[in-house]
Amino acid sequence: MKPWIRKLHKWIGLIVAAQFVVWTGSGLIMSLLDHDAVEGRTHRAQAREIPDWPTGMLAPQRVLADAGRSVQTLETMWLADRPVYRLAEKAEAWLVDAHTGHSVTVDATIAAIIAARDYVGDGRPEAPEFLPKANFETRGYQGPVWRVAFGDSADTTIYLSARDGHILERRNATWRLFDTVMMLHFMDYTGQQNFNNPLVVLAASGGLWMALSGLWLLVASFRLSEFVPLRWRRKRSLAVYAPDGTKLCLVDSREGDSVFLALGRSGLHLPSNCGGGQGCGLCAVRLRGNAPPSTSSDREHLSASSLKLGYRLACNVPVHADLELEVPGGAELWNEQTAIVESITAVTPFLREIRLLPSSPIRRGFQPGSYLQVHVPDYALPRQHISHPEEHRDEWGALNLPPVLVSKEPVRRSYSLSLPVEKAGWHLTLLARFSVGSPGSKHRFVGKGSAYLYSLKPGDAIRFSGPFGDFALRPGDREKIFIGGGAGMAPLRAMIHSRLDQGGQERIHFWYGARHRGEAPYIDEMAELASRHSNFTWHLVLSETAGHGAMSIEGLVHEATHQGLLRDHPDLQSCEFYLCGPPGMLSATIKLLRSLGVDDERIAFDDFKI
Repeated sequence: MKPWIRKLHKWIGLIVAAQFVVWTGSGLIMSLLDHDAVEGRTHRAQAREIPDWPTGMLAPQRVLADAGRSVQTLETMWLADRPVYRLAEKAEAWLVDAHTGHSVTVDATIAAIIAARDYVGDGRPEAPEFLPKANFETRGYQGPVWRVAFGDSADTTIYLSARDGHILERRNATWRLFDTVMMLHFMDYTGQQNFNNPLVVLAASGGLWMALSGLWLLVASFRLSEFVPLRWRRKRSLAVYAPDGTKLCLVDSREGDSVFLALGRSGLHLPSNCGGGQGCGLCAVRLRGNAPPSTSSDREHLSASSLKLGYRLACNVPVHADLELEVPGGAELWNEQTAIVESITAVTPFLREIRLLPSSPIRRGFQPGSYLQVHVPDYALPRQHISHPEEHRDEWGALNLPPVLVSKEPVRRSYSLSLPVEKAGWHLTLLARFSVGSPGSKHRFVGKGSAYLYSLKPGDAIRFSGPFGDFALRPGDREKIFIGGGAGMAPLRAMIHSRLDQGGQERIHFWYGARHRGEAPYIDEMAELASRHSNFTWHLVLSETAGHGAMSIEGLVHEATHQGLLRDHPDLQSCEFYLCGPPGMLSATIKLLRSLGVDDERIAFDDFKI
């Protein structure tokens, strides 16, 4: 499937869905409003009986002859109690006294009389207001008008033409609400009455595109072989190897399966946050021999160098022949392990350090930068199961969490080690962020993995697989620059501790970004490391709160790193860069490094596959 189509489908769908909510809500409001009130009929007096036209008035022929100009129409009418002729030429109209033939002006007195006779209710007419041109309540009319307000509970206002005294509009509070809602419904934010304006056409086009792209994504999500019964498909075999070349097993498969599905049936569960939906990139495997051409999903999640080496997303590789492939983690993929929660520490309001004691001895592979896949069971957790320290009450109180947190099916979530296992006494130390969505909805969306981890208590048992990942320190003593933010602290902290504990003497820089000090973990620990190791420097960058103090820098972390280090660095090509943090920070930092001429081979990053 095309990743860009999925992204467009998601974001256009969000915009169109928001407009659908507006259409539904505005339509409902318009249907509930009293139509008679909207039309101004509730305070409109019954029409007066038109008196007979008096005798002795000027003949129409004479009025036309005396007009001295072209006249398209002539009609008789009563202006209050005065018989007049109304003459019109195109959009212009004027009145002539039917008895004398003199021009008649609609003044404030006449406007007040006409408005008062048209109104019934407990309001009293205010002094008529002359408007040289129509306002938005009389849009569509060209020319001067009289505005007469009545000051009643409905806020009734009558508009009359200052040319011929005709009542143009009867407006009130109900009409004004209806008009505002209709503007939102029609998406006409200027004229407020054109249903065929470009925004409506654009929204309708977006809805059509949503339907077509959704249909395409649905069809593209299936393979023709999936509709063929399993026993009718040819048998294939997958030879599975560890990265060191050790043959692990031979897996039976059926033609048309994906590699991800075939391995899963055999009990070999590749890391995945998306369940094999080509959305996270964790299930990459290396195909031996001639790898199939890379797809857009492969190119979105894997680097160019990995693609050249034959790495592909297992969920995106169909089995059409016998295959040989290498899987990350090797035999660890089969090893589902258990651990006991030893301690939980709230290092910030929404970052917790979880220390685990594995039930079996830790083997090799738990290197700094690697991650575990925590097996999250299905659950329904009451809100009160998630506790927090008293000093974080205000931050947690601002979250509008649902009364019950639910995950209807088991999932797996990835968490990086935040401390070398040797330094942690052969324990596993994770740093988990409590993930919540935006505050706009009635209840915030809560991450399934974080809700589960935040409900754990010391003594609880959890299941996990791993370790996995290729985000690791490279051998050698090149100058190292770490740039991170959020939960990206975890793998970077582990790497820094590991290198300093090994006695590394190269320059090591750590630039970490957060919104404010309350969101930054391990501040004192990093400052203490900087005081003990002359080759290590630590910089805290805060983006929101002013007056951070002498130990922090204001701004965005990638910009601060550029100004404070990279801009004047004599040899960036001799440095290694390790990045981990939110997607926006990663993207901006990688773009910055590339603009400075840093080769991609010098940049290692972990984007948590989100």
